[in-house]
Amino acid sequence: MDKSNYNHSIKCSVTQCSNHADGADYCALSQISVGTHENDPTDVKCTDCESFETRS
Repeated sequence: MDKSNYNHSIKCSVTQCSNHADGADYCALSQISVGTHENDPTDVKCTDCESFETRS
């Protein structure tokens, strides 16, 4: 994946993700999937970036 193509529509500060754009706080993916780990999400902490992949 070319991580120099930042998606300026998706801000991200999780540098531990392999999809994090090198050199800037953006995602390098063209789109992401957002989900939840709760039955009834009521707070931002209840949501998850399901496109997260651990940087190796």
